[in-house]
Amino acid sequence: MSDSVFSGFSLDPRLMQALEKMTFEEPTPVQAAAIPVALTGKDLLVGAETGSGKTAAFVLPMLNRLLEKSAEAGRVDNSGTRALILVPTRELAIQVVKQCDTLASCSHLKAGLIIGGNSFKYQQAMFRKNPEIIVATPGRMAEHIGHGSTDLKDIEVLVLDEADRMLDLGLGADVVKIANNCNKPRQTMLFSATLTHKAFSAITQDILNNPEIIKLNSVREKHTNIVQQIILADDRDHKDRLLDGLFAEQTFEKALIFCNTRAQATRLCGLLRYRASGTDKLRSGLLHGDMSQDERKGTVNKLRGGNINIVVATDVAARGLDIKGIDIVVNYDMPRNGTDYTHRIGRTGRAGEEGLAVSLISAFEWNLMSSIERYLRVRFDHRKIKGLEAKYKGPKKVKASGKAAGTKKKKSKNADDKGKGRHRDKKNIGKRRAASNKKSNDGRSKEGHSPLKKKLAPKPSSAGSKNTDED
Repeated sequence: MSDSVFSGFSLDPRLMQALEKMTFEEPTPVQAAAIPVALTGKDLLVGAETGSGKTAAFVLPMLNRLLEKSAEAGRVDNSGTRALILVPTRELAIQVVKQCDTLASCSHLKAGLIIGGNSFKYQQAMFRKNPEIIVATPGRMAEHIGHGSTDLKDIEVLVLDEADRMLDLGLGADVVKIANNCNKPRQTMLFSATLTHKAFSAITQDILNNPEIIKLNSVREKHTNIVQQIILADDRDHKDRLLDGLFAEQTFEKALIFCNTRAQATRLCGLLRYRASGTDKLRSGLLHGDMSQDERKGTVNKLRGGNINIVVATDVAARGLDIKGIDIVVNYDMPRNGTDYTHRIGRTGRAGEEGLAVSLISAFEWNLMSSIERYLRVRFDHRKIKGLEAKYKGPKKVKASGKAAGTKKKKSKNADDKGKGRHRDKKNIGKRRAASNKKSNDGRSKEGHSPLKKKLAPKPSSAGSKNTDED
């Protein structure tokens, strides 16, 4: 471990010992960029894609600060929580707590978990024990602040992980409320997949103090280690059959299927379980926000342990679910935007491994898929499942068909106008002639001559005009 690049960070020996146990030898790009700056105590604003090792990038310098800057004399036993990490989802909170415990395993530092779905009274009792680190979701943490369960005056480090997701979930007000309750002289680190969120300006002004900005891989940059494919589908029943065909021809250890709604995820998981009954090849689990925390945790543990090899989930699993061996991510429903798509497929191909992302695209999802391609500046590969090819082949050439249709419509309109014009002329020509004669009579000059007489005189004698007048 002495030759490790981590040794150049001058971390506490207890952290180096933990890193050696974890066989961490070389930092990821975000760790190499963020850790040295974080160790100086400066505020950080970091943009890096999912699965890039962001957790260790803020946990290591945070632990190092807590170990080196021990609580002041006389306050060791009475000091409150010294570090607070806010994350958007329960799954991510559990993941971060595990990372904290592992990296702090050779020290006295302990982390506590504050999330919805757990006993409120139990969490109040945990606060009274003053754990050095708290990992929390903003909603539940704001509740505890409202009830006076905790005092954040001793906070030395505040971390916002996946900050863009917290803002997307409408948790910005809770985040600001929590930050305002923390000790002002502190270090604040904000990590996000994108630094272009429209609400970032207000958040950063309120809680960050002249931050160092580190921007690595943009959310628009292509995952070079993930093969991204689409399969055209006719309807929902066809998508169900395509899933069977995909899993039959694709070798995988673990798979994650994303749906846009809880109802769709529940239906699909039940269908997979029914079709796979009596076999061990496809063993499915369910994960969505309506499940209790114990149920969600049980599903994740079963996937990690190999008891199941497929999880059907909503976007609750798009962030914070760090499970080794997920070979394939399937978008049964195309996500609503490019950022969600990026976080979904980021569950595979983690830590430089190869991954596969397959999206099932119906006619109603083609435009959405195309907009995500444009946003991410990528082109998805087209794939077919033998014997299950879709009748839908994609949109027709819009420009050509539109031009032809427009030309036809224009001709039709001109023809109708012409026809109507002729009918009107035939109907009113006699009236116009009479009106002209009246005007001619009324418009004689003082000498008794009409200026229109010479022009109108010959017309009544013509056959065509006579017939028209009779008509």
